Amino acid sequence: MDDKRAELGKKAAYTGIIGNILLTVLNFIVGIMAGSVALIAEAAHTLSDILTSIITFIGFRIGLKPADIEHPYGHGRAEALAGLVVVLFLGIVAYEILSEAYKKLFIVSTPPDYIAAVMALVGIIANSIMTHYMMSIGKKINSPAIIADAQHQKIDIFSCTLILVGVIGSNLGLKFLDPLVAILIAFIVLKTAFDVGRENINNIMGKVPSRNIMAEIRRSAMSIKGVMGIHNVRINYFGPYAAVDLHIEVDGDMNLREAHCISHKVEKKIIEDIDLIRIVNVHACPFNEKNH
Repeated sequence: MDDKRAELGKKAAYTGIIGNILLTVLNFIVGIMAGSVALIAEAAHTLSDILTSIITFIGFRIGLKPADIEHPYGHGRAEALAGLVVVLFLGIVAYEILSEAYKKLFIVSTPPDYIAAVMALVGIIANSIMTHYMMSIGKKINSPAIIADAQHQKIDIFSCTLILVGVIGSNLGLKFLDPLVAILIAFIVLKTAFDVGRENINNIMGKVPSRNIMAEIRRSAMSIKGVMGIHNVRINYFGPYAAVDLHIEVDGDMNLREAHCISHKVEKKIIEDIDLIRIVNVHACPFNEKNH
């Protein structure tokens, strides 16, 4: 499973890096040729996409490392930390775009050439394909880092659409549209930074990923013969996976060996039934004596 997850994660990262290198070069060259500050701003944004894809891949690779003495629950939170680095880059990019667009608003200039509109259309198509591919892999392997990178990539679809509208509008006499579009792009970047940051902070703080997971844990544990109840269920969420601690209730007259065997069956059953859960620790208690 880890080998397949690593391979898919690598494909998503390489897609982001290679695709954004091509888009950065094209956006910058066409932006200079067409005189479009919005397209040059988009080039700066796609440059940040390259850096964040690299950071995402590094975080993803660290997250794959197995548990060790210093990290008994593994390294899964490295992916959420990588997601927060993505947020930092988004903030820097938004500031740079806003600074450049603000200056452009007060400088009289010719409207950008229609070649900028063509480049924007190419960007919409390319970013739509990349976003869909990366998001599908991120969700499939439950990777917070790759999902954050895909959300970052998704911004480019909206920004290229705004650039297309801005170029056409500027050529129709609305010259303020090109820098105004750049400002709108900056605010979209900030909104995405907030959403990605909140999601990854929740991962680091161990927020339960789904309300339904508690019911799934109960269902799996109670399916084991000899389990009469469960309590004190605690879920430690690491982003790509979760660890669970719980108490099961068994017959108070059951011998230690039998109770130990049932505990191991519960651990194995929960891991088999719930893909998200990789680590389970079970403590056996006498039935109706929850304080023990």
